[in-house]
Amino acid sequence: MSASRSSSGKNITFQLPRRSLFISAIAFGVGVLLFLVVWLSSRNNDFYKAGPAQTPQEVAEVEPLPEPLAAAAGSSDMPDAKPVPVDEERPQLVETAPPPPPAAAPAPTPEAAPVAMAAGDRPQPIAEQSPPPTYPPSALRNGVEGSVVVRVDVDPSGVPMDVTVIQRSGSRDLDRAATDAVRRWRFLPAQANGQPVQGSIEVPFDFKTQ
Repeated sequence: MSASRSSSGKNITFQLPRRSLFISAIAFGVGVLLFLVVWLSSRNNDFYKAGPAQTPQEVAEVEPLPEPLAAAAGSSDMPDAKPVPVDEERPQLVETAPPPPPAAAPAPTPEAAPVAMAAGDRPQPIAEQSPPPTYPPSALRNGVEGSVVVRVDVDPSGVPMDVTVIQRSGSRDLDRAATDAVRRWRFLPAQANGQPVQGSIEVPFDFKTQ
C-alpha cells in the first residue's frame, strides 16, 4: 500500500509494510469480538436492572404495630398472689417425745432369813455393807428355787475368813451365789470381855422366783 502527497509540485510516497497491516487487522478484529461479547452479556444479565422503586403512597399504606398494653391493665395471665392474713394462725411443729419403754421387772432378790443370836457372842452383818446375793440368770430363767445356809467365820476386824455351805439348795448356781455374796460382807465382830474376838455365824438364804 502506498500513500502519495503533493507538495511544491513534487509527489512524496510512503510505503507501509505488510506486517504492520496484518497486525492492525488482527487488533481490529479482536476489538470487534470483545464489543460483541460485552454487548451480548449485558442484554442477558438482569443484575444491573434496578427494581421498581416504592412510591410514597405505598410506603404510607404500611400499618404501624399496635402499642403495648400498660402494666396496670393486667397484661399477665398469672393469678395475683394473696397475702397471708396476719390473724390466721399458722401451723406449728410440735415435737412429742416418745413414751419411755416399759421398765423391766426387777429380778427377785433372795432374802436372808432371820437368825436368832445373842448380842455380842456372835458376829453380826452390817446392814449397809451386806447386800443380798444376785439371783443367777440361768436359774431365774429356768425357774429354779431353793434355800441355802452358809456358815461364816469372821475375824476380830469383821472380815470373813471362811465361808462354808452347810445346807445345799440342790443347785450349784444358787449355792455359789450365796457364798460369793457373803464373802463380800462386813460384820461387827463377836465380843468377849469387851474385846473383839473371832466368831462364826450361820446365814440362811431363800431363792424364790416370786
